[in-house]
This record gives sequence, structure tokens and C-alpha cells, in this order.
Amino acid sequence: MPNQNKIDPAQLRQCFGSFMTGITVVTTMDADTPIGFTANSFTSVSLDPALLLICIDNASDNLEKFTKAGHFGVNILADDQEDLSGRFASSVENRFSELNWQKTDIGNPELPGCAAFFDCNLETSHVAGDHTILIGRVMACHDTGKDGLGYHRGGYFTLDQN
Repeated sequence: MPNQNKIDPAQLRQCFGSFMTGITVVTTMDADTPIGFTANSFTSVSLDPALLLICIDNASDNLEKFTKAGHFGVNILADDQEDLSGRFASSVENRFSELNWQKTDIGNPELPGCAAFFDCNLETSHVAGDHTILIGRVMACHDTGKDGLGYHRGGYFTLDQN
């Protein structure tokens, strides 16, 4: 359904940008090929059962691959991983080249050096406007103690910035 309120998309983007978020790289496998994309649309949903969500653009070539795979990993980028955020947001052909990633028991690529990682099975998905919400059931997770990378008003920030 089109936006009935006729909100200016630039203004909407600017308003959304005022909300500070973390940066994740969401990963899965397409047959034997690892795939992933940068996302800041990530949040916890429930502790019991353990659920989280991410959003993916309906126009993304990855949408069908992620729903077909039935599982995905969420790599919360550490404050020194701006380069990974850029790499997985770009159109680089092999985003995993030269990365020492590991495949989890479920089959999701886990990136090295992240602040935290969630290994999920796809619980359900919901189309919502121009994105699809993927809800994952967390099967395993771990935290490295590193601070996460932040994003605010179109730029990165870290907690130790003055």
C-alpha cells in the first residue's frame, strides 16, 4: 500500500537516521557459496523463545536465497570493523574473499573478530512494505566482549570517540 501521508522520503530517511543503531552483517549459504549483507535493521524480539529479527529489501537478490536457506547468522560488527560494513554493503563480487570465516553447525558463515554472533534458524518471514522481516530462532550465540560499531546520521561512531 502506498504511503497515504505523502511523507517526503528524504525527510523520512533523515528522521530514521537520528536513531543510533549498531551494524550487523547477516550471512547464510547459497548452496556452497557464502553470502551476506550489511544491515542495521536488527533487534531482539523475545527471550523465551529466543527470537530476533532482521529486515531485507524486497528488491534484494539475496531475499530468496535467505528464505530458501532456512537459516541465517547475525554478526554484530566490532568497533574496529568499518571495513567489513563497507565490504558487505558494496557490490563486491566475493565479499568473503580473504576472510577467515567459519561455518557453524547450522551452516551459517561466522565472521572473525565480531562483537557477538547469533546462529539462527528461520522461524518465519513477513512482507512489510518494501522490506521483508525475517524472524530467526536463536540456536546458539556468543559475545566476545568487544564494543559494537555504531551508526548515526549517515556515519559510523564508536563508544570511545571523544
